[in-house]
Formats: sequence, C-alpha cells, structure tokens
Amino acid sequence: MCDVGTGSTTTNFSKNLIGTRPINMPTELFRKIADQLKMYYPRCKLGYAFTEPLAYPHLSETLNYARDKGIYTSVTTNGLNLVQNVDKLMNGRVSELFLSLDGLQDTHNFIRGNPGSFQKAIGGLEKLFVNRNAPKVSIFFVITQWNYTELIDFAEFFRDYPIKHLGFLQQNFVTQDMANSHNQLYGEYYPATPSNIELTDFREIDIAYLWKSIQKIKEKTFPFSIGFYPELNSEKKLEEYFASPEKPIGHCCNDLFSNLMIKSDGSVIPAHGRCYNVTMGNLNKQTLPEIWNSKMYGRFRKDLVKGGGLLPACTRCCSAF
Repeated sequence: MCDVGTGSTTTNFSKNLIGTRPINMPTELFRKIADQLKMYYPRCKLGYAFTEPLAYPHLSETLNYARDKGIYTSVTTNGLNLVQNVDKLMNGRVSELFLSLDGLQDTHNFIRGNPGSFQKAIGGLEKLFVNRNAPKVSIFFVITQWNYTELIDFAEFFRDYPIKHLGFLQQNFVTQDMANSHNQLYGEYYPATPSNIELTDFREIDIAYLWKSIQKIKEKTFPFSIGFYPELNSEKKLEEYFASPEKPIGHCCNDLFSNLMIKSDGSVIPAHGRCYNVTMGNLNKQTLPEIWNSKMYGRFRKDLVKGGGLLPACTRCCSAF
C-alpha cells in the first residue's frame, strides 16, 4: 500500500517518492549512475522502482544504455502502461519485472481507483509472454482488509501464466505510537512519521480466515514459487503482527547494507523509499563509493546494529523480514 495518491503528503514514504525536482531523472544523471555502477560495482543490479517506471519518458534510452553496459536491470510496475512498453522492456533486455497487483479484477480496480487497471496489467503480461526471452516475472500482492478473502483465487488465476514467483505481503506500516517511540531515541538523525495507516483498519481483517487461506495455499502445488512476507509460523504470530507492531517480527534490516535509492535530483537515501527521509549524499557532487562509504552511512549502520538490527519504526517494514 502506497501513501502516494491518498493525500498523505507528510509521511517519509510520500516525501521519498514525490516532490523531488526535476520530476524525471535526467539522462545525464542516469548515465553517470550506470557508468559508476559498471566501474565500481559491476555485479550490482539496477532497479527502476518507486513511483511508476513505465511512465518515465527516458525509459527506452536509459534501458538501452544500461544494456550496452552489461548491467542487470529490473522494473517494478503497477502494469497500467505495460502493454505499450513491452517492446522497450524487450529491447532493453530487462532481466526481471515485478508487478504489483492488489487482487482480482473488481478488487484490484476498486483499490487502484481505475476501472481498467487489472485488465491492462494482464493484457501487458500476455503481450510480454509472447516473447521468447521475456523477463522473469514476479507478482506481489499486498494483503489488506479489501482483498484478504481472495488469496486462493488469486493464486489459482495465475496457475497457467509462466510467472516465476508470487509473493503475498503483509502491510508495511508505522503507527503514531511507533513513530513517537522511535523519535524519542532517533528523531534527531532519522525522524519517523506514521505511514500507511490512514485508510486501513486492521480490525476488519478476519485473522482466522486469513490464516486458513495461507495454509491452504501452502498445501497446494503451483508451477511457480509462492512466498509469504513475513513468514509467520502461527495464527497467534499473525495476529501479533497487526495488534502488537512494537514487537519485532524480523531480526535485522539487510537492505541498509546492500541497497540504496537515488532520487531524480541525484540525492541518495538509505535502502529504499520506505526508509527514513535522510539524505546520504548526492551523485551530482559525489561518487557512489564516496556516498556508500560516507560517515553518514556508517553512523546509520552502526546505530542500526546497536539498536539490535531494527529501530522502533522498522519493525513492520518489508526489509525486516
């Protein structure tokens, strides 16, 4: 669930995804990123994500540039513009496509507020799969009060599609209490905000029903892998996930040690768009190694380790699982 588009413009997640100028990353900056990635971190992957990559006007040019550099690329999308971008993905030799869907047709379209959203995404998949060397496709479904009853039907819908993986994610969120507890300890350097709770009521999810659905899916065999994030081992743990968010489910955020996000203005934030809105550097002024090995990054990593691997506002983030 994204805050963007719901009117929640004060959250970290929203600030990380919107408001940066220019809106679209200049091709000169992208080439600088690709050149440095190839030079310093040739085994790393370059992901187009957070906001909608298929609306990026320089998608084809930048994918082709990365392709010519031999860089592994992935694209995360809502699928709305997939049909008209299949050729760009194929020509750019995208390795992986991550598609976000929130349910079957009626449910997905209701959640996205677009009566044709699901149909367009599926049409794009079908056009993509016609190609012999299509990217590996993984579909991710965020479980909410509006769609938790159709997990089984959703998985069955894709049984005959040549996807690689289907992932079911519990919602990522930060409550006001979580943000308050976090900010008492870390607010000076890594301020937290409530996130992804304004339009959601966890009490409307029948935990027993959801747990049974998860178990039924696990009992079935599918031609693709299926994962649940986080992987919870009891109905009690599932209930605790929503009722007691101050209790860590995971053990450590690994993304802080393996990922970074670059905004369209060259500024770098830790891990990804769900992380704290703290600028670690800017590629218009520094190199990737200078930012990755900076004192700011080092302090954040040390604070995370001292905090036990997760800070108070990290306990319901996907990077914790």
